[in-house]
Amino acid sequence: MANLFASRRAAARTLAALGALVITSSLTGCSSNKNTSALAALRAENAELREAQHQLDAALNECDSRYDALTKERDDLRAQLDGASRAPRMTDDFGFAPGSGVTVSQRNGEIVVEVAGDVLFQSGKVDLRNDAKRTLDQIASVINSRYAGNTIRIAGHTDSDPIKKSGWKTNERLSSERALAVEEYLGSRGVNKDRMYAAAFGSSQPRSTKQESRRVEIVILASGAS
Repeated sequence: MANLFASRRAAARTLAALGALVITSSLTGCSSNKNTSALAALRAENAELREAQHQLDAALNECDSRYDALTKERDDLRAQLDGASRAPRMTDDFGFAPGSGVTVSQRNGEIVVEVAGDVLFQSGKVDLRNDAKRTLDQIASVINSRYAGNTIRIAGHTDSDPIKKSGWKTNERLSSERALAVEEYLGSRGVNKDRMYAAAFGSSQPRSTKQESRRVEIVILASGAS
């Protein structure tokens, strides 16, 4: 398309230049022959050609603007398609039943596997429950088979109650240790450690209840994201 517009612009401008050259030559000849009538006619024709050239230039500028708009639209569509191809697909492969304490959702092109904190840990603790390991085994198996090339963010969350009995000074510390415990276990089950990282949110992203606020999110990012 770019070559087509360029060829048309070049041809139109070449014809306009040739027309001006012919008229200039004719004007010179008529001037030397003092042919007033012919000179007037050529001047009128010259004016018409100049007006036609102005209109042609305006049309070419409009084509240029349209071409630029189409090019931008094409590039935007390519970017959208590229982003869609890199985003992980939402699947039911995790296979957790309702009431299991594990939910799978999609958020901004990411797959979020949310595990209730009470499923993973005892109150104020950072050691995984035995039942929690079976849950994480299932998650690790799906990641290894479906999303081995994706970056995984493991985010710890707590409720907003101040810590009183456990040895952790803040909810941020507790959420950090819990995220690290999940990361370490998934690594032991074959998930690429170089593609995982832990994040601690403490009570900064609460849910409607304290129980729902206590959770660990295993987030499968789009390929190339971090």
